[in-house]
Amino acid sequence: MKFIKYFVQFLLTLFCFILFKILGVKLSSKLSGKIFENIGPFFRSTRIIDENIKRALPNISKENLDQIKISMWNNYGRVFAEYIFIKNFRYGNLAKNIEIDGKEILEEIKEKKLQVVFISGHFSNFELMAMSLEKNNIKLATIYRPLNNIFLNIIMEKIRKKYICQNQIKKGIGGLKNLVKYKKQNFSTALMIDQRVSEGILSNLFNKKALTTTIPAQLVKKYNIPIVPVFIERINDLKFKITINKPIFFSKDISINSITDELNKILEKMIIKKPEHWIWSHNRWK
Repeated sequence: MKFIKYFVQFLLTLFCFILFKILGVKLSSKLSGKIFENIGPFFRSTRIIDENIKRALPNISKENLDQIKISMWNNYGRVFAEYIFIKNFRYGNLAKNIEIDGKEILEEIKEKKLQVVFISGHFSNFELMAMSLEKNNIKLATIYRPLNNIFLNIIMEKIRKKYICQNQIKKGIGGLKNLVKYKKQNFSTALMIDQRVSEGILSNLFNKKALTTTIPAQLVKKYNIPIVPVFIERINDLKFKITINKPIFFSKDISINSITDELNKILEKMIIKKPEHWIWSHNRWK
């Protein structure tokens, strides 16, 4: 049954991508956002989303809560439609729509040939982060989690390797071996730290323990390299702003758990800044 389900999803996605290509990016992004606003609540638990938002924003009004949910689904739909146009964000007419605040930090990383760990979460169109870093000549490898749908994953891996970041590291034991290989070649690493990972540790996120990846902390401890938080926000429709923050250098004596806790605090601030563009639909505190 799962095989049939995944294949049907694959065919529907192909149909949508063909339709989006015909309609163009502006109309497709807007249309897909509206569609997701209406169908999203049927596929994800509204109760879980409400509980997640209230955990981060305990005093939120019902009106603001509902607006965050609508905006979240809208952004979700826009990201879906924008995948087929990702090439245009890198090489075409949409490249001018990405503003980078903190380019001087990237220049310093390049000039000094520093290895760093870029961290962020699934905000706005999160795929543009690694793409913009590589486009700015950062020597980069990015860690990703393969999609459960094997058919769709083939498409997404091709898109990511061709237009987002050439050096993709799959999460897992095999991926860790590749990560070490890239580190030896002085590559920086980029990853999202907001996903629930079974191999992670329990770390506070909005005052409740959540399984959190320790990969950034392990890299800090093993290679004595800094963390660079990156925040991407959708400013208006197809316009984005990527903020590169100053590198954070941790003491050699600090533990992996403590580093992970500090990174979750940074993630919290990002979420609070733009709660409508974070993905609240996952049971992050399960």
